[in-house]
Amino acid sequence: MGTLKIVDLTFDMKPESLFSMILSSTLVAISVVHAEVVPSVPKWDLAVLGRAPAIFPSEHIQAKTPGIRALFYEGLPYQGKPTRVFAWMGMPKAEPGTKVPAMVLVHGGGGTAFQNWVKLWNDRGYAAISMDTCGALPEPENARPRPRHSHGGPPGWGGFDQIDQPLEDQWTYHSVASAILGHSLLREQPEVDKGRIGLTGISWGGYLTCIIAGVDDRFRFAVPVYGCGFYRDTVFGANLKKTGSDQGARWMQWWDPSNYLPNAKMPILWVTGTNDFAYWFPGLQQSYRLGPPEQRTLAVRLRMPHGHGAAGEAPKEIAVFADSIVNGGGPLPKIVSHQVTGNQISVSFTSKQPVVKAELLFTMQLGDWPKRLWEVIPAMIHDGKVTATLPEGVTAFYVNLYDARDCAVSTEHVER
Repeated sequence: MGTLKIVDLTFDMKPESLFSMILSSTLVAISVVHAEVVPSVPKWDLAVLGRAPAIFPSEHIQAKTPGIRALFYEGLPYQGKPTRVFAWMGMPKAEPGTKVPAMVLVHGGGGTAFQNWVKLWNDRGYAAISMDTCGALPEPENARPRPRHSHGGPPGWGGFDQIDQPLEDQWTYHSVASAILGHSLLREQPEVDKGRIGLTGISWGGYLTCIIAGVDDRFRFAVPVYGCGFYRDTVFGANLKKTGSDQGARWMQWWDPSNYLPNAKMPILWVTGTNDFAYWFPGLQQSYRLGPPEQRTLAVRLRMPHGHGAAGEAPKEIAVFADSIVNGGGPLPKIVSHQVTGNQISVSFTSKQPVVKAELLFTMQLGDWPKRLWEVIPAMIHDGKVTATLPEGVTAFYVNLYDARDCAVSTEHVER
């Protein structure tokens, strides 16, 4: 489905009045000089993307870790030319004939395919693939900007400056396709259990994760870290304003995750911090509310740092969540209900692990979400419930529960 956009109209009319024209049956010629059909939501061809892509050797970049290899795989055409996507793919140590779970890892802004991220999941017993989404290479490691290769697709991030280009030549379209192709490649490895593959992404990768989860239903679960939809309620709202009203509206129509998240039916763990500079509480909340409540888990840490490496890759909630779904591990605690009466908060939960601590996190400030001061006070735990009393003057708050593994789960935030 799409909408017809009339870009230019020219009228060839005689000088008589409209009444005279009608009486004299004068023809009015309306010439449509240019018209285009603007798709309401882009479509990815899953019949194509669902097949494992062709692989090409990486001659100059080699893995430093046994079990991990560097490779290129075939991407979608860009500006009419074939592309290749660089990736690291690794397998864990396992008994011969054993099928292992797997992860697709999507990097964020300024990042690339990360070998250490693959190793992190291999050490946990998972196969993993990490692909570059910007037509770049991970080496030299400290190069900024990262070097592009001759078969790369569109550069990142966000594609705000690409919105007038053909849809299929824009960054988000290619990045989503590259991740899905990486998933298809991973699924075809003989060591991998196709029914036990998860997805996680950091920052712009978290944004992509929100879209991918709504496009590729083969994933068992998804973990966007920081990223969300409703981009007008993020730091990138300024980018949308700069593009112009028509272009900004088209970007939101095509590339905002809010258009795809309603299709994501798998369990989703949302991981972020109170003061994330890029993805703010309003956009985050609107995003996670698009999915089934029973499939939603939040883990919002106080002032969680934003970044690749340990900041976005290593929060322990991610590994526990993954294991609970595809590896027989114990689940995170589950928030059952969250009630606020006056200044009293009551949270009901279930947990197979002891919940050893609960906290009320709150701010008394308004204005920019990243700049607000968040404070913490203990909450009471008793008989499967957490209770707390709101201080006077609170403008926003939520509750965190911590189990015996020091994993945090969060209620939705509430504004007053």
